[in-house]
Amino acid sequence: MHIPVINSIYDVSLSKLLDTAINNKTKPLGSLGALESLARQIGLIQRTEHPQLTKPAILVFAGDHGIVAENISAYPQSVTWQMVENFLAQGAAINVFARQNQCALHIIDAGVNHDFGPRKGLIHRKIAPGTRNFAQEAAMTPAECSRAMEHGMALVSAIEAKVIGFGEMGIGNTTAAAAIMHKLTGIPVANCVGAGTGLSTEGMLHKQRVIERAVAHHSSVTDPLDVLSTFGGFEIAMMVGAMLRAAERRMVLLIDGFIVTSALMIAARLQPAILDYCVFCHCSDENGHRQMLDHLGARPLLQLNLRLGEGTGCALALPLLQAAVNFMAEMATFESAQVHEKME
Repeated sequence: MHIPVINSIYDVSLSKLLDTAINNKTKPLGSLGALESLARQIGLIQRTEHPQLTKPAILVFAGDHGIVAENISAYPQSVTWQMVENFLAQGAAINVFARQNQCALHIIDAGVNHDFGPRKGLIHRKIAPGTRNFAQEAAMTPAECSRAMEHGMALVSAIEAKVIGFGEMGIGNTTAAAAIMHKLTGIPVANCVGAGTGLSTEGMLHKQRVIERAVAHHSSVTDPLDVLSTFGGFEIAMMVGAMLRAAERRMVLLIDGFIVTSALMIAARLQPAILDYCVFCHCSDENGHRQMLDHLGARPLLQLNLRLGEGTGCALALPLLQAAVNFMAEMATFESAQVHEKME
């Protein structure tokens, strides 16, 4: 498998041009705060003083996890395929928010333990009907992991978009994400584990112990791709590949919550410059996400106490990105407005 090569967006001359354009708008210097940083970042990604956000898209990857056999979820595994049906029926939160923002939504079966048959609106890329139980054996073989990543790359290659968001659905995937987080950061498992779909304190303690036993069982695993294949899910692996290809194509990457960020952590170990292309949409209410963001040096746009997944944070952040490119395109300059003194 070929890993896409991602270059830094840093460009001294373009950065100066963007700063000049931003600072010449009719406002005090820096007064649009994070929107100015967004406008600069999007301009550098797109290599232009006139950034645009045409055809935004969100990809929602669904997959099941063998680790649910360890009773680590408040919901049964069948909820994964039932929620995919809800996506297809246009009834989930992500459907509502994507429609609200005129954002294309793509639903991908990466490895759900259910036979959907031919379905309009569902992209079939099933690697297997769920991963194996990583408490006992690796979740995926290296070949399965590579195939999932390649599917993710191919999906992004087929999409014409300047901004792309990532979402997921999979009962058990907060357990996989917590294990990945621990392996990549060394942060104690207790600080990586959260309520997921709504576990009690006792349930979270059980989940913590399951992960601790699993990482001890796979103690020799350190390489990022080995961490992914050992503890990840098909939807997480597919997102890793999709993110890498999206950055290679100089798209703006919208990063949702805990599970999506775990995929990004793998991608960033493979190609560190991918972080230049990422907009961190929010800080999830899932325990551990704040520490994930801190580890990556990320500043999230929103704090809404979300912990739903599905890419909902991406859709909710889209209007802020649109505002950033709109002020660049439409806001008057001091010269055009005939304002002769810049505001301090």
